Amino acid sequence: IPASAVTSIIDGLKKLYIQKLRPLEATYRFNDFVSPLLTNSDFDAKPMVLLLGQYSTGKTTFIKHMLNSNYPGAHIGPEPTTDRFVVVMSGPDERSIPGNTIAVQADMPFSGLSNFGSAFLSKFECSQMPHPLLEQITFVDSPGVLSGEKQRTQRAYDFTGVTSWFAAKCDLILLLFDPHKLDVSDEFKRVISSLRGHDDKIRVVLNKSHQVDTQQLMRIYGALMWSLGKVLNTPEVMRVYLGSFNDKPIDYAENGPLGSDLFEKEQEDLLSDLKDIPRKACDRKINEFVKRARAAKIHAYIISHLKKQMPAIMGKTKAQEKLITNLDMEFAKVQREFHLPAGDFPNVDEYREKLRGFNFDKFERLKPKMIDAVDHMLAYDIPNLLKTFRNPYG
Repeated sequence: IPASAVTSIIDGLKKLYIQKLRPLEATYRFNDFVSPLLTNSDFDAKPMVLLLGQYSTGKTTFIKHMLNSNYPGAHIGPEPTTDRFVVVMSGPDERSIPGNTIAVQADMPFSGLSNFGSAFLSKFECSQMPHPLLEQITFVDSPGVLSGEKQRTQRAYDFTGVTSWFAAKCDLILLLFDPHKLDVSDEFKRVISSLRGHDDKIRVVLNKSHQVDTQQLMRIYGALMWSLGKVLNTPEVMRVYLGSFNDKPIDYAENGPLGSDLFEKEQEDLLSDLKDIPRKACDRKINEFVKRARAAKIHAYIISHLKKQMPAIMGKTKAQEKLITNLDMEFAKVQREFHLPAGDFPNVDEYREKLRGFNFDKFERLKPKMIDAVDHMLAYDIPNLLKTFRNPYG
């Protein structure tokens, strides 16, 4: 796809968002329930790669391996070293920008993180440096997930919520594992569960594979697949890449010829996935935009349905509490009435919690014209936009 065509598709999506999708989102307060309203910087942002994993699985070292140098503020060690979310992106010189500053910059796609409050923004920073790879891709380094309930209660912000926000914005999510630390902690289970809906972006990396011999590697690989199967709860087998993304040369003597050949092929496969990201960035943006439009439509149906169920004068508090308690039944009614797919509905428990802070009486009634505008956009405007700017054989 020529660069000019990509720009035009993005400009087309911006126009469609402002004219057709944003009015629906604003009317039914989509930003309070699901995701902040989009800005121009969200459409113009470079593709992002999110790295997740327990401490000392090699997340920061992976970024160092890709860049062939340390980024400003990087710390590497066997203990938990990265205690904040760090966005590593291209910039004119090497510098670190604090989270509060980056969240208010209009040309950065991170304004939505302000919703997580100052406690999170103090644990968030942007690391800029000039690098040819960073001109194509932005990396997001995350704090290591520790085990035990204590770790979750000590965090002053919603860690799972933040990872979920980044997952929605990112083009690729790398889950890194260490062969010596395969146990999936409670917090890590919650983090992986929060990635549901983004399964196509997830790649699992068994890092530091050179530290074990071939027989151990086979057993560890099997154990990892078993652990992931329980957490992800999907019938499909997830692809696991073996490798050692390290800044030092690796001695493959222990693993023999199988080790070196296997690692080289596996690392090449993963690197080709990374190389594909800029090329597929436009497709990913269209995909996310369509997903968002479908979610906003279902949200509008739910909100207007709850408003419709409220009594005109008496017993409003009681009626609202009853609707919240029986929310799964209300979801089923909406699904039947408007013939919607059950898989597109949000998580009922999370939605129930968010609804408790609102007065249903203040919600808007259903506005069919707004829904029709979004339907028309999905059925005609987006396909026409792609037809105009795409090579038909591309």
